Amino acid sequence: MASIAFLLNGTLQRCDVSPDTSILTLLREHLAQTGTKEGCASGDCGACTVAIGESTTGTQTFSSANACITPAHQLQGRHLVTVEGLTKEKHLHPAQQAMIECHGSQCGFCTPGIVMSLFTLHDDIRQRCAPRASERAQGRSQELSQELSQERLEATLGGNLCRCTGYRPIRDAALRMNDIPYERPQWFDAALPVEKGETLSIDSEGNASFFAQPESLAELTQLRHRAPDARLVAGGTDLWLETTQRLATLNQLIDISRVSELLIIEETTFEGQPGWWIGAGVTYSRLYPLFKEYFPAFAHLLHRLGSEQIRNRGTLGGNIANASPIGDTPPVLLVLGAQVELASTKRHRCLSLENFFLDYKKTALATDEIISRIFIPQPAKNQQLRVWKLSKRREDDISAVLGAFSYRLEQDVMRDVRIAFGGMAATPKRALNSEAALEGQTLSPDGFRAAQQALASDFQPMGDVRGSEHYRQQAAANLLERLYLTLSAPNQEVMLHAYAH
Repeated sequence: MASIAFLLNGTLQRCDVSPDTSILTLLREHLAQTGTKEGCASGDCGACTVAIGESTTGTQTFSSANACITPAHQLQGRHLVTVEGLTKEKHLHPAQQAMIECHGSQCGFCTPGIVMSLFTLHDDIRQRCAPRASERAQGRSQELSQELSQERLEATLGGNLCRCTGYRPIRDAALRMNDIPYERPQWFDAALPVEKGETLSIDSEGNASFFAQPESLAELTQLRHRAPDARLVAGGTDLWLETTQRLATLNQLIDISRVSELLIIEETTFEGQPGWWIGAGVTYSRLYPLFKEYFPAFAHLLHRLGSEQIRNRGTLGGNIANASPIGDTPPVLLVLGAQVELASTKRHRCLSLENFFLDYKKTALATDEIISRIFIPQPAKNQQLRVWKLSKRREDDISAVLGAFSYRLEQDVMRDVRIAFGGMAATPKRALNSEAALEGQTLSPDGFRAAQQALASDFQPMGDVRGSEHYRQQAAANLLERLYLTLSAPNQEVMLHAYAH
């Protein structure tokens, strides 16, 4: 057991729970707060959505999270807001009131999670659009309405499933809530002096049950050295499925989410290349502005990487360390020429990402190493990036096949071609033979046909519930065909779009 101190709906809580306790379990079984529901226990349905606050210049910024797969100990020194805490002096929060007025709830099971997603949207817009005293309420209302684009609404609610009400009245509630008067409670921004989680000692055999929360890279690597079998947790979006789905015990956990060096995005030069070092603990939500400016196709992919709840928690380093052959970001990072830095108490070393993945779920990480940061080179002049993900659902789903394509087109000649796929091998992998078939070739059907044929020597995919071997091979070839059609008719739409490809 280890202690947690945090604010729950403005009230200080101190709890002693085991390392593998989720926020959902803490709320329902330890604190008797049952408004937050368990639906899937895997971060897919959003019924358990809560809001976690972090202080930024004296103001709390709230982000949505799936309580079922978020470690309770990560609440240390933070604010937690649940559906029970939204009512103020018997007045409902605008998200709640709008859901009632727009008939956005039927059976009600998913409603608390939907309300909490709308709460974070409402709070974020109000904070960013806070008017000056001289501004009129009408002007503010117009500004708020502009913030609620269709794409923004879909991003906010994409992780909340509703089986019986239908989404139109929920969407109506989202558009209605900003017209309802509301004064932000003062306790939202209350300070909590407790900052660091308690670390329990590890015995000489490394068998103790503990949750450690280091704040520096030096602390982290020391802990990793002392407890090489402990599991590292950042967002927990994949790791926590081991306890919710497989009922495994996670009794030794090292939380990396507060290691300062792992939370930095630094623009710099590495080995003569300008680019960015991105800390392994940086979330997808924090990466979005950078990708939107320099890698629009990568930013576009993030719309389909899980849900907003997942993007608020999941990290780039975690997606790499997980070493899944169907992880969304590794194929893109491969074609961008990314490097990973591995750190231990003894050394720091860098590897190209393609040398990091060894086999299915196997990487070049030594037992005492962690991924500290990732280097992404700045795109070269005229470098283009295309990323296409195939999955059964457009949002909040795992890839069947994901293709990433980087290239330059000089007078209809393909240059610096890099192609990588997820879902086609035991690891995310470049299509070297297909690349060679296109490199230096004039844009033509024959060149792309040769590249499609070369895929057979690049990959021999396995079949599973997401797609057969034949489907994956054909799908990869079709993505190359899509690339050719896109390049040969740049002003013509060659596929259905609807925000995500």
